Amino acid sequence: MEDQYNNHSYKNQNIQNAKELRRNLTEQEKKLWFLYLRNYTIKFYRQRAVNNYVLDFYCAKARLAIELDGSQHYSDDGIDYDENRTRALQKYGIKVIRFTNPQITHKFKEVCEVIDAEVKARLE
Repeated sequence: MEDQYNNHSYKNQNIQNAKELRRNLTEQEKKLWFLYLRNYTIKFYRQRAVNNYVLDFYCAKARLAIELDGSQHYSDDGIDYDENRTRALQKYGIKVIRFTNPQITHKFKEVCEVIDAEVKARLE
């Protein structure tokens, strides 16, 4: 019974974390959301709690997560965490694609093309 309570508590905290992250998007997250994903033809969610994780952007229909990686993702701990997280999400049938903040800033059109192609491929 203790484990169920802790798991429920953790999920509630995860939802609260997602709400807070939605209120405090990074500049790159704002750009991707407001200039592309918000009006994409298939519904995307921002800062979506999925199981034990909060995904930067998530398309449930395509089972696709988009993660934007800032500097914290490049430490040894950050790399290990991201790899484990990706493997866990893959077990749920969710594909994770990652972009760096500089890619969003300097190669935005190409990023959008990759996302569009991935969504279409996942829906085939």
